[in-house]
This record gives sequence, C-alpha cells and structure tokens, in this order.
Amino acid sequence: MTHVTSMPGTSPAIAIGLTPPDTRSRRRIRGERVAQWLFIAPALLYLVAFFGYPIVKNVIMGFQDYSTASLYTGKAPFTGLDNYHTIFTSGLFGKLILNTAIFTVASMAGQFLIGLALALFFNRRFPLNGAIRALLLLPWLLPMVASATVWRWMLGQDSGVINRILENAHLTPAGGVPWLSSTATALIAVTLVNIWVGIPFNLVILYSGLKEIPHDVYEAAAIDGAGPLSRFRYITWPLLRPVVTVVVILGFIYTVKVIDIILVVTGGGPAYASQTLAVESYQLSFKTFLFGQGAAMGNVLILISLIFAMVYLRFNRRNIQTEGDS
Repeated sequence: MTHVTSMPGTSPAIAIGLTPPDTRSRRRIRGERVAQWLFIAPALLYLVAFFGYPIVKNVIMGFQDYSTASLYTGKAPFTGLDNYHTIFTSGLFGKLILNTAIFTVASMAGQFLIGLALALFFNRRFPLNGAIRALLLLPWLLPMVASATVWRWMLGQDSGVINRILENAHLTPAGGVPWLSSTATALIAVTLVNIWVGIPFNLVILYSGLKEIPHDVYEAAAIDGAGPLSRFRYITWPLLRPVVTVVVILGFIYTVKVIDIILVVTGGGPAYASQTLAVESYQLSFKTFLFGQGAAMGNVLILISLIFAMVYLRFNRRNIQTEGDS
C-alpha cells in the first residue's frame, strides 16, 4: 500500500501534481467569460463602428467650421459654440421647436391611441383575424418615399382623392382644402401621414403585450363583477405598462427624427410651416453645406431625445413605486 507524504502545509493534491478543485473552477469561469466576450465582440464592434463613431464625429463637427472645403483639405477649424449661437439666434429656432413639438406629440398620440384600440380589437378570436392584421402592416412595410409620394398625390388640392371625398360628402367648400400649400394645414397634413405610417408599429408591439397577459386574470375579474372599463383600468393597463414604456420611447425617438415624409410631402414648407429640427439639420448639411451647423442641430435633437427618455423612465418608475406602496 502506497502512502503519499507531503511537506507540512502542502496539500496532498499539489504534492502528487493534481490541480486543486478551486483552481480548475476559476479556470473554467475565466474561460466562460472569455467565450461570452467573444460572442458579444461582433455586436460591440458593430455598435462602435456604426453608432458610436458617427455620434462622436457629429458631436465634434458641431464645434467645427466644417464645409465643403473640409472634405478636400481635411481641415475644419474649431469655432467653439459659434454654430450653436448661430442656430439659436437665427430667428427660426423657436418655430422649429414648436413645429417639432406639435408634430411629435400629435403623431405619438394618434399612433398610440389608434394602435391600442386596434390591439384591443384584435385581442379576441374572430374569422380572418390574422389576415386583417397582416394587411394593416402594409404601411409599415412599404418604402417610406413611395408612401409619402402617394399621400402627396392624395392630398393635392385640385385632383387629390382626399379633397374629392370631402367635397362629395359636403364637408369642405368646392375649391378643396389646400393641404400642402397653406401654412395652416401643411403641418397637419404631414402629421396625418406620419400617424398612418406609425400605427402598425404600435399595433404589433401593444398586441404582443396584450397576449402576454394571462386570460385567467380577466376571468377572475369577470366573476367578481368587473366591467370592461374596470378590467382595462386595473388589469390591462398596469400589466401593459412595461410595453407602453418601450412604445413611447421608441416612438418618440423615431418621430422626432422624421425627415423623409416631410421632405417628400411638403418639403418643409410653405414658409417653414412644416419644418422641424430634423429637416432643418438635413437641409443645413446637404443643401447649404453648412455641415457644422447641421451637426449642431443634430446634437440638439440627440440631447432632446436623451432628456425625454430619462425623464419619462424616471416618471414611470416613480408611478410604479407609488402604486406599489398604495
């Protein structure tokens, strides 16, 4: 029988050349962490290359006199806050903020309310449910420029379908409504188009959230005598709130940066009546080639989006805590 002798204070496993269990465990954990980072690395590289670098570059350009000459010489001298001073004192910034706020709030409200109503409607069984829902996704799937072009024709004052329908219903005068050429209706027109485009997104996300709510909860509430409004207020809305948070934040970020619809339908006119911060940023950069001012306007949009997301998340978290305490 062989006896293993070891030096005082030395583990028998080490004396015979075996790896202690704790060392093997640390190596396994270290290997798992390396494997995890290897799986995450492609996504991180993609985010840094296509999101991180453009944002950093845009922030830097906002403090530079970046013009077409800079594309050839590579020189763009720093100008400090001159670009921001220019856009803030241009006399147009206040109107752009107001147009952006009206366009964003009205679009989000219309998209969310109609999308929620449709999600509640489709959250029950009836023939052709799936087929109708699939058809309602078309506005979301069509190319944005194509959809905006069709709407531009439909909203035409002389031969537009919308005016023809309203005139035949005796809801408007014979001349028709100048949807695209009037400063009073241009912003309304692009807002209606944007609502139409965004309804499918709200419908899909809210419908998926409704499907996650257990049906047993509704049955128990019905047995207790709760009506439809009570079930929506005390069951549907609280359980749907996490999904609503996602819809609101993503909807805001998408809506505040809409460019293509406005450019195609009204071009931002007439007389800046439908011009928003995003459209102004695009036109400063790619029409007047004042890239520094365009980048500064884009940075303002990024800051507004970050502030909205943080304020909304904090407000929503506080409401959830208040309801939990009560």
